[in-house]
Amino acid sequence: MNDLRLATVVITALIDSINPCAIGVLVLLISALLVLSEKKKKMLVTGIIYVIAVFITYFIAGLGLLTVIHNLQIEEMVGVMTGFLVIILGFIEIKDFFWYGKGFSLTIPTSQTDRVKKYAEEGTIVAAIILGIIVAAVELPCTGGPYLAITTLLAEKIDFGAIMYLVLYNLIFVLPLLIIVILAYFGTSALDVKHWKNKYKKWMRLVTGILMIGLGVLLILFAQGVISLV
Repeated sequence: MNDLRLATVVITALIDSINPCAIGVLVLLISALLVLSEKKKKMLVTGIIYVIAVFITYFIAGLGLLTVIHNLQIEEMVGVMTGFLVIILGFIEIKDFFWYGKGFSLTIPTSQTDRVKKYAEEGTIVAAIILGIIVAAVELPCTGGPYLAITTLLAEKIDFGAIMYLVLYNLIFVLPLLIIVILAYFGTSALDVKHWKNKYKKWMRLVTGILMIGLGVLLILFAQGVISLV
């Protein structure tokens, strides 16, 4: 594996994984499960199924992006456009560190909030699967920039290595969600996780914003042939 390519995938996935959107939805799901059922085993199983649904949905979406970008041979055009887009989104994230809630922010659309709550409150396995799919789609404003950038970087050469990088990215992406489910099973309350998320939310956005700006610059240089990750 190319060291620079691996480092880019891992660092981006780590930062992308600690995003308030996915964590917020999982807190909502765990809260509903603990209210609806006294059985922690059910909460654990349903929570893990939710995480798996998010992973599969994101992986399939990434695979589709890789294929389209590679087959159309538009890596350079998409790379430059995505690079500038990611830089803009990075500055929006940094803006939220200083002035959260003012102006445009990268959050789950409010029109989808009630829909997410509905499935979270059902607390069933089927609802967890549907919720995972929905969340993977509606939280794209939070995570779409870094993910599109990574798939564009990997699209230059689709081989077994590129697929494994995509798998690795998504495993890292859902890791914090899995950790939260396990912590809840062993006694950590959803309220504690929510307080932690709210306490560090602005710092998550600051770090994410800085990473996205750096990733955008890297992507533009890559698309222009200035650097190579393969």
